[in-house]
Amino acid sequence: MVPRMSIWGKLVGAAAGMAIGGPIGALIGGFAGHLTFDRSRNADNVEAGEPEEDVAFTIGIIALGAKMAKADGVVTKDEIEAFKEVFIISSEDMSSVSKVFNLAKRDVAGYDAYARQLASLFKQKPEALEDVMDGLFHIAKADNVIHDAEKEFLLSVAEIFGFSEDDFARIQARHLEPEKSDPYVVLGLERTATDDEIKRGYRRLVRDNHPDKAIARGVPAEAVEIANRKVAAINAAYDLIVKERGL
Repeated sequence: MVPRMSIWGKLVGAAAGMAIGGPIGALIGGFAGHLTFDRSRNADNVEAGEPEEDVAFTIGIIALGAKMAKADGVVTKDEIEAFKEVFIISSEDMSSVSKVFNLAKRDVAGYDAYARQLASLFKQKPEALEDVMDGLFHIAKADNVIHDAEKEFLLSVAEIFGFSEDDFARIQARHLEPEKSDPYVVLGLERTATDDEIKRGYRRLVRDNHPDKAIARGVPAEAVEIANRKVAAINAAYDLIVKERGL
């Protein structure tokens, strides 16, 4: 799927006048101060009326991603590359997104301020907050290990988002190697679940996490890879259970 409008267009549109307060709005304002020639160059790409949730999700995950990358004390090349994998970013948009990423790294606002604003904006859409967690996990494991500081960061964000310990375990399980992950935890099911319960649960998860569903709940089209990776993990877990049970 090719995004209808680039991240850059959304950020320019937001900086041009979208009313988003809080730390996310402040970050947009800081980004607006860097718009000079680029604003003119991209003026034709700006569309009015972009949903607030769409822009907030984009800025919020960029900000939390930047804070996440610093959680273990250093921003590695792998983590930056992982961030670029979470979003579909064209070469001409990359410098713009990098500006926001770097602004967030230097921002004095704590990560919890961004997390609380996202929790408020998406309080009726916990699935979107789960999408944010998936993006952060992908960045955290970019160097093939989730450091203690990163784990603490992820746990704190999950708590702010209102996720339980079981929710966190389920989300985390999607990001472990198949041989280290419990497929039942990935699907949010007990090992005592019947075959029919497993099939129904699997179908529901695939349906609820389809990329179109993700976009409908506020995930920008550029971040559709989050949904794709989530569905891939769900499919892998289901395949293991099918093999184990001979379904």
